[in-house]
Amino acid sequence: MPSYELALVLRQLPRPELISVIKRTAESILDKGGIIRKLENLGTRALPHKVSEHGVVHREGTHFTIAFDTAPTRIADLKEEFGRDIDIVRRYIFKVEEPEQNTCTLHEEMLPPAYRKDVQEIVAAAQRKQKKKYNYNSGLDYYPFQK
Repeated sequence: MPSYELALVLRQLPRPELISVIKRTAESILDKGGIIRKLENLGTRALPHKVSEHGVVHREGTHFTIAFDTAPTRIADLKEEFGRDIDIVRRYIFKVEEPEQNTCTLHEEMLPPAYRKDVQEIVAAAQRKQKKKYNYNSGLDYYPFQK
């Protein structure tokens, strides 16, 4: 199952109600067959601009991130369910991509550019894209077109 990250902005709530909203959100992920990997509270902050959601204007919100794994077919269901929850002001689900592993050695970096493998690949690609020039050995002793 692919990994996803859910970024939530919840409306300003007292602590017991905030806990119930997070439990409700986590249970909906688990009900859809997901596995919660990490839950992080980013605190209460002022929103960058006033946000109107479910007919109420919000100026502050409590930010949470939830890392979870689930099937890609369940993401639309989760978005719809979180969209109907009146305590959630904003919700974004991002797919977490594994970073590429780049191996680099000091020896490769210390080589002059002409001897580096990546530079040689770029030069070879540029040479493949060059246009053919006019062949002056065409049997004519002059260039038949205007110069």
